[in-house]
Amino acid sequence: MITNPIEIDLALRAIIKRHEQHLQLRKDDSAGLEVAGTIPTMQGKQKVDGFYFASVIPKPKDCRLYFFPIYTDVAAFTDIDPALRKCLKGKSCFHIKKMDASLEASISAMIDKGIAIYQEKGLLTSS
Repeated sequence: MITNPIEIDLALRAIIKRHEQHLQLRKDDSAGLEVAGTIPTMQGKQKVDGFYFASVIPKPKDCRLYFFPIYTDVAAFTDIDPALRKCLKGKSCFHIKKMDASLEASISAMIDKGIAIYQEKGLLTSS
């Protein structure tokens, strides 16, 4: 079980970076990681170079995972693991204080599902 926020941050970044061929890396530094889609599209009334996907932000007591597909496609994520659901604060922010192999697998599956949804919507490249 990982309880160090720095180690949790590294694990979450690794999960997201497994999909870097589909995502645009907007930020990757000590303050956090931010990724978006790779296809220019409208986000609200504004044209953006890629639709926001997720961020990882390390904090002193936990690590935050902001995961936008759970906000845009709520119905697709009603079945997420109860342990992961307990970490959800608000609509799209997960506060991860400790992570075991099961939670890591649940997060990875959720990210995979988000990638697939964004690909179906034409927000990410599919190759």
